[in-house]
Amino acid sequence: MAFTVLIPARMASTRLPDKPLADIAGLPMVVRVARQASLSQAARVVVAADHPRIVAACEAHGVAAVLTRADHPTGSDRLAEACEQLGLDGDDMVVNVQGDEPLIAPTLINACAAELTARSECVMSTAAHPITDAAQFGNPNVVKVVLDAAGRALYFSRAPIPWWRDGPAPATPADGPGTPLRHIGIYGYRAGFLRRYPGLPVSPLEQVESLEQLRVLWHGERIAVHITPDAPGPGVDTPEDLARVRALLS
Repeated sequence: MAFTVLIPARMASTRLPDKPLADIAGLPMVVRVARQASLSQAARVVVAADHPRIVAACEAHGVAAVLTRADHPTGSDRLAEACEQLGLDGDDMVVNVQGDEPLIAPTLINACAAELTARSECVMSTAAHPITDAAQFGNPNVVKVVLDAAGRALYFSRAPIPWWRDGPAPATPADGPGTPLRHIGIYGYRAGFLRRYPGLPVSPLEQVESLEQLRVLWHGERIAVHITPDAPGPGVDTPEDLARVRALLS
């Protein structure tokens, strides 16, 4: 199972300026993410950066990085350019690890790659875990996914899906087969599809939900979903998140 981990890193962040370079236990965050990813079975780990300062920080710590355009609308677009620069195409496998996930589990990266390897009919893979908390189920910032019988994504939504009609309370997740799943933002791609993705027309569902993976489903492609029992470690979106992760790693 040969695959490349690509880590998109964007300097601009409204809630946490210069986020990729935020210090976490003596290392820039993007470097810490790359080191976590290097503990997986990936053949190589490369940061796809939008700014020379990110590239310089990576190179200073022995992390491979490529400089991409600064005007990409999504992380997937940035990774498509990185694939071109690295000569990845066809069935070459790429796992997209977000640049603000310094606690990403290497086993989850491996599982995402293995899921795509096993599913030749899918152009992408991702991951999810069960939701048992009513507040998370109703939270629009928690993305939910529902699957078909073969474990492929049917739909992603910010709404509470599937809706348990006969549940004891409107916002209570179901147990058993109806248990809702929280989407985890890690993706495996076949590089040929990833390079084709920026040319696909934006879908109306993607615009309504603000979820770019819906473009893939809209155009009839399939996404395999690995189910893990555990929630991932906390990501970093805000100064409060950064303080939490610093405390965990101190």
